[in-house]
This record gives sequence, structure tokens and C-alpha cells, in this order.
Amino acid sequence: MTVLVVGASGATGSKLVEQLLVQKHKVKVIVRSPEKLTESWKNNDNIQIISASVLELSDSEMREIVSDCNAVASCLGHNMSWKGIYGQPRKLVTDATRRLCNAIISNHLQNSTKFVLMNTTGNRNRDLNEPISFAQKCVIGLLRLLLPPHVDNEKAADYLRTQIGQNNTAIEWVAVRPDGLINEENVSDYEIHPSPTRSAIFNAGKVSRINVGHFMASLIKDDTLWSKWKGQMPVIYSKSPLN
Repeated sequence: MTVLVVGASGATGSKLVEQLLVQKHKVKVIVRSPEKLTESWKNNDNIQIISASVLELSDSEMREIVSDCNAVASCLGHNMSWKGIYGQPRKLVTDATRRLCNAIISNHLQNSTKFVLMNTTGNRNRDLNEPISFAQKCVIGLLRLLLPPHVDNEKAADYLRTQIGQNNTAIEWVAVRPDGLINEENVSDYEIHPSPTRSAIFNAGKVSRINVGHFMASLIKDDTLWSKWKGQMPVIYSKSPLN
């Protein structure tokens, strides 16, 4: 299986790539600064490194890149700096999701392509009308006003929900919602839920980046797991003692 990963140089995206390689997939990565990648990636025949900014690729270049991919995974996010939060591109995740999906659809492939988006528990799945407290609604409202990356995450997931939908013949999708991300060296036990089991604002849980990468890679590899969660926005927590 061939998998394209965007955001592969990030803290979680790199863990996803490692898990895909463990599963013996062919991996394509689009990165702006390939010189920063580990030497093991550069010398791995199972990785194709594409040096580019995902939003600066032409439509034809994007179509060519995804033409032989069975799955596409996005771990894109905004750098937690002033420029990363308030500078351009403010709709990095949304625009990349839209362009990648348009490229997949325009290729008219015989089989549907899996699209896995890393999202956040701070974003509700409106298909399920997930209840949140009034206080959390107020905080989320402030985040929408003050933090453009939060709006970007919401709009990216909404694009998959409302524009790709549940019956698209070219694309099937899952938006994975991790809670508070932490660093761990090894995969540990984790749990998956259709919706948050705790407040993302006032009682956030934790999940290791490597566990998120493991779950995203498992979705891509395991068709039974994929069938369980496709068209949904599962929430992932690491099990105790991390929680």
C-alpha cells in the first residue's frame, strides 16, 4: 500500500510515518525542509521525499502525487509561534484537505482512497450533536475569535463531513481527535470513543503522539477497523497511568 503523509516532519506526523514503515507500507511525504529529516528516512527505499509546500503545488502536481496512493493522511498543524498562529496561511489544514481531496476526485481512480485527518477534541462532531457545557461553549467561542488555528481545524473537519460526506465514491474519511498530546517513546494501551468522554477544556485527558500515529496507521491498514470508524471523528486517549 502507498500512503501520502502531509505534515510528516511534525511531532505527530513523524510518528505516523514510523508506524507506516513498521507496517511495510510505501510512504510519500511532502515537506518544506527535507534537510531537517532524519538520515534514516533519506536512506530508506520505502520513503519518497517530495520537497515542496503542500499549498504551493500546482493542481497537476497534486494529482500526480496522489495518483498511486491508497491512502492520504494529514497531520498538518500551525506552529505555536506568533507567525504560526496569526500569520498566513491561516487556513493551512482546510485548504490542504480541500486540495488533496479535489486531486483524488479528479483522478477518477477505480477504488476509493482513505483520507485520515488529525483533528482535535476541541472540535465537536456536529453529526452527533455532542453536548458541551455553557462554560465550554464560551471558551470555544473565544478560541474562535482569538486563535485562527482552532477555526482551521473546525473547517477542515467540516469540509470532510459536509462536502465529502458519507457516500462519496472516491474518498472515505476519518477525522481522528486526540486530546492533550504528550511525548512517549513506545506505543501503549489506548482507547477510542465516538465522542469525548471528558471536557476538552476543563478536564482534558492525554494521549501520546506515537499512539495517535499507531491508530492512524492501523486505520489505514486494517479494513475492519476502518469500516468501524469511516465517516466519523473518533476520540483517542491513552489509558492510565497517562490519564
